[in-house]
Amino acid sequence: MSRAYLVTEKGAAAELVDRDLSEIFGDEESAGEAGSVDLDVLATSINYKDGMALMGKPGIVRRYPLVPGIDVVGRVTASRASAFSVGDVVLLNGDGLGETRHGGLAEHARVRADALLPLPAGLTPEQAAAVGTAGFTSMLAVLALADAGVEPGDGEVLVTGAAGGVGSIAIALLAGREYTVVASSGRAEAEGDYLRRLGAARVIDRSALSEEGGPLQKATWAAAVDSVGSHTLANVLAQTRYGGTVVACGLAQGSDLPTTVLPFILRSVTLTGANSVEAPRALRERAWAALAEELDLELLDSLTTTVAFEDVPAVAERILAGEVRGRTVVTVGS
Repeated sequence: MSRAYLVTEKGAAAELVDRDLSEIFGDEESAGEAGSVDLDVLATSINYKDGMALMGKPGIVRRYPLVPGIDVVGRVTASRASAFSVGDVVLLNGDGLGETRHGGLAEHARVRADALLPLPAGLTPEQAAAVGTAGFTSMLAVLALADAGVEPGDGEVLVTGAAGGVGSIAIALLAGREYTVVASSGRAEAEGDYLRRLGAARVIDRSALSEEGGPLQKATWAAAVDSVGSHTLANVLAQTRYGGTVVACGLAQGSDLPTTVLPFILRSVTLTGANSVEAPRALRERAWAALAEELDLELLDSLTTTVAFEDVPAVAERILAGEVRGRTVVTVGS
């Protein structure tokens, strides 16, 4: 038997159930699928995507029934992949978890080995869950800026949605690489001290970016990491300096992008993305190696809240209401 949060139909909120594993994962044939690995879940996290799935919001869950949870850290109990053995502690982010494949908000999980990684040395399962997809996405964004040639001395780097999971870790990672970081948040006054503690040089209110603006505005940012989308991303592009790079990795405000070609053809701005779901294994390994080396674990612990398995729905509501900062870890097993 396994306790799990289960979404059974479109538009329905997830329910905490106690089911036989075969009811969740399917028949004996699917249980023996080549390359699959079974886990006792040790820890997971709650991301914005998870909040949407748990509350029955559209756009995340694509098959039913489904266990939400886009992160999982667990101990291997059965492996049909040569790379992993019983007892290994492993992690997985994205790869369709909580969208098209059963995710981490359960006591047991069955995952594909192709995107599975060993727990990096020096990280506890809870810390790996705290990093999770949010931190993994943040590092993908930081690597994208570095690969685009953005240097710490080039000017200010903007991070939108700064108090959220992606934004918080992005600030810490960028500051650790000595970039000058500006944090944009709808809670700029309340969370200002928190954001500066993460490494932000200054904090601005999101209202300066969230409304409709001109297609080309004062050139301000050398680069940006945006987890908001919509008018915010359009304004960020319009304010990015010549040759700057913007990494899009979220849509908290919306999936639309009401902009023009002007930032691209007049300032040579580059808009790229960070996709945690389909990142190839080599990129996953690179990002997690960098996270294990660069992320200040004391700082990570300070921005992490740990909750019990039973508290997941209440936290999901708060995440969607914009009331949660940093990272939220769910302890599951031991």
